Amino acid sequence: MRPTRHHPLPPQASALSLFFLLLLLLAVAPPPPATAVGVNWGFAASHPLPAAQVVRDLLLPNSVPRVRLSAASPDALAALAGTGIAVTVGVPNEMLRLLAASSKAAAAWVHDNVTRYSPGVLFEYIAVGDDPFLLNHGQQFQPFVVRATANIQQALDDAKLSSKMKVVVPCSSDAYQNASTLPSKAYFRPDVNKTMSEILTFLANHSSPFMIELNPILSFQQKKNVSLDYYLFQLMSRPVSDGHNKYDNYFDASIDALVTALTKAGFSDMNITVGRAGWPTDGAVNATSAIARSFMTGLVNHLARKPGTPLRPKFVPTETYLYSLLDEDQRSIASGSYERHYGVFTFDGQAKYHVDLGQGPTALKNAVDVDYLPSKWCVVDDNKGLSNVSSSFSAACSKADCTALSPGGSCAGIGWPGNVSFAFNSYYQQHDQSEESCSFNGLGLITTVDPSVDNCLFALAIRASAAASFHPTFAILWILVSWFCIYSLV
Repeated sequence: MRPTRHHPLPPQASALSLFFLLLLLLAVAPPPPATAVGVNWGFAASHPLPAAQVVRDLLLPNSVPRVRLSAASPDALAALAGTGIAVTVGVPNEMLRLLAASSKAAAAWVHDNVTRYSPGVLFEYIAVGDDPFLLNHGQQFQPFVVRATANIQQALDDAKLSSKMKVVVPCSSDAYQNASTLPSKAYFRPDVNKTMSEILTFLANHSSPFMIELNPILSFQQKKNVSLDYYLFQLMSRPVSDGHNKYDNYFDASIDALVTALTKAGFSDMNITVGRAGWPTDGAVNATSAIARSFMTGLVNHLARKPGTPLRPKFVPTETYLYSLLDEDQRSIASGSYERHYGVFTFDGQAKYHVDLGQGPTALKNAVDVDYLPSKWCVVDDNKGLSNVSSSFSAACSKADCTALSPGGSCAGIGWPGNVSFAFNSYYQQHDQSEESCSFNGLGLITTVDPSVDNCLFALAIRASAAASFHPTFAILWILVSWFCIYSLV
């Protein structure tokens, strides 16, 4: 059989066909991904997934381009080596005093957490502190931020790494005062003015961006006169007017409030990175998976369109880190019970809703082959007298995670004694299902029947090795040991 001969089109027809083909592709193509979007990965969990599994099952299959680590977890850094994922690594607040007091301690931290991994890990930022200016912290960390930042920068300079990464200082949005919803009224709080001026000068001298942490649900709770649609990027009939500028969403208004504060401080052109932006799925009224999906999808789509803000047209933050990758049952709940429920994924790596983390329109890939503990739960024994159960309930919740029982939470409506069983089981799972952890003065009962009710899920813990867990205290101890080993002979 003779091969079919293809007759080339005339040059004019070929060019015309190519033009129409390009038009067709543009018409059907999805909006471009927001490549500067990343996710936060925290480690305040009693039973975390192994870091290697998080990278293998969640980050890589979902094409996550960048990740911000809340602390320098050795397991996470080792797992990220060679992946090409851009990494921001955090310095916890608890370490600021030590790093401010000693340049050698800062050098030891850089040696152990950056230099050791830099051949394989693509470091992008070192984030010094975790909202150190948060109003709830008072003056606990503020005196140490500037010196700790300078010492980390000097350690990077000495290690010849400063050209590969930048140092930033994450600041919560309450670092700038704004009693109203109008961005033009924003300014840095008087109690942080001097420190902020020093930090801004440092950032400008090193061409580093200002990293802002946004907490939209807290803002929504505090500003009763603003609709939920404003926070979820929904079309509004009445945008917020600020002079000639109009704002139809919380995110743009927050960015311009920061721009206003920076301008008043003399740094109008400083780049901005959003270190945290997310919505919780439990632990409070309006903390649901549906609302979280609306916020996150709205944010990602908004960033992809690159509309800019009224004060910075066509400008989008250098990077925006979604908050957060996984639930963390040991996070502080000073800001609200919802703080432990920000994960796009549950603590065991199962997606709660769809959002584009880099994978596009396809469904998120979940963690597979999760190593759960046996199918056993601890509940209250209804056959026992429960007149004194309140003290056991309080004791369990003081150690375990009962935030789903909070008003508006997924388990708020299960009533008594279901709420007691939930508390008992949370404590039991957190203590690796040890028999004595379900005692509660004889009021606890171990069962193999799942006691979950509707949307109120009684957790089944995953098997966690000591290597999988991480706490800033360990990092401080390790720095002290490293400092001694490296410099004792100097």
